[in-house]
Amino acid sequence: MKRSAKQTGTCGSGMNRRYSFWRLRRRQFITSLLSLLTLCALLLVSVKYSSIAESLPPPAFLENIQTLRKYNISCSAIYDMDPVEVGKSLIIQRQKVVEDKDETLANLTSNCPLFIKSRAYDDVCVLEEERDFPLAYSLVVHKSAWAVERLIKVLYSPSNIYCIHYDQKSSAEFISAIEGLARCLPNVFIASKRESVHYASISRLRADLNCLSDLLGSEVKWKYVINLCGQDFPLRSNIELVTELKNLNGANMLETCRPTEHKKQRFTFHHKLTDANFEYQKLPVRTEQIKTPPPHGIQVFSGSAYFVLSRDFVVYLNSSVVVRDFLAWSEDTYSPDEHFWATLVRLPGVPGEVPRSQPDITDLMSKTRLVKWQYLEDNLYPPCTGTHVRSVCIFGAAEMHWLLNYGHWFANKFDHKVDSILLQCIEEKLEEKQKSFQSVASPICRKG
Repeated sequence: MKRSAKQTGTCGSGMNRRYSFWRLRRRQFITSLLSLLTLCALLLVSVKYSSIAESLPPPAFLENIQTLRKYNISCSAIYDMDPVEVGKSLIIQRQKVVEDKDETLANLTSNCPLFIKSRAYDDVCVLEEERDFPLAYSLVVHKSAWAVERLIKVLYSPSNIYCIHYDQKSSAEFISAIEGLARCLPNVFIASKRESVHYASISRLRADLNCLSDLLGSEVKWKYVINLCGQDFPLRSNIELVTELKNLNGANMLETCRPTEHKKQRFTFHHKLTDANFEYQKLPVRTEQIKTPPPHGIQVFSGSAYFVLSRDFVVYLNSSVVVRDFLAWSEDTYSPDEHFWATLVRLPGVPGEVPRSQPDITDLMSKTRLVKWQYLEDNLYPPCTGTHVRSVCIFGAAEMHWLLNYGHWFANKFDHKVDSILLQCIEEKLEEKQKSFQSVASPICRKG
């Protein structure tokens, strides 16, 4: 299928010019090194390993219960780019991956005490700093219930609150598993209003807005809210996120750029939601009808669907007539979530305002989300070691060191069917970081 405008990048064509020659050369060196290591790994492992056990045996009390598979591999060696261990991970991933089905999570969450015990939610320690700085999450998801659970688990803190918006079109098994999560975890809940989400339409934006409204009404007085999808994964532990967010001092963190002429067409013309013969079922299609200018003289900026927003900012947008009118104006645009937040943060006087005179904040400058675009590989970052879907890299284990050290807080995309070892190893690394912080403080622990 021909790639749509939504899939061709983020903030604009001037991004390459913002990076100095020495940085590009350094990245090209890393690219060459990575390719060499991967080749060496394959050669070494093909000789050394004839068969590899698929996973570690489960704990005794879980022998008859299916939980997430754990592979017998050294994550520390993969982080250090050991060619043999990286090659071993490639061989494991090329074997047939047994999918963790939604039904198994639904079955496990039907017994909440067992689910909590098996996934160690009963063994959580919280630092005073985390307790005093709770975070909120809006998760807009539609498939792969175990991926959603893993995302919550690695970010989990009893101090935080998590809103899940599942697509009304999702399978019954997926919905059952997600509702089971919300039933078993007291600080996880389902959005009170749910949308049938269609790609690049207003429904995707409304899904997050529904969660934001519910989160404002919760008893948890969270400081910042972060939105995620099912193929996101964190690159920072909860205590690291708290530390970074406190340093923002009320500012918001998101991408916001002046739109290219091509992207202006998304909100210059009226778009009509039309049936489409592929995964997303419906797509907004451009008509020849030109839209009226944005209300209140708003200057439209372009960015991403993903954000890190302060509570004060969300309170403001929830009560603002200007925001309400801009939302209504955006309903017939293409991918309004990719200009809505980027524009609002530039409005004069909003909490955490980014002045309109300030230069573009690109996706590589904002720490919100790290995405690797195929057509920028070898220039801005090393090549994808997983696979590509619509020009976006689904990461592989050989990118673990790069992901954890680039500086972003979250990344996209991850898929256990492409590389579950990477997910397992990032989980392990973040758990180590969390425990490292706790070892020099006095955490409050919940055991058993």
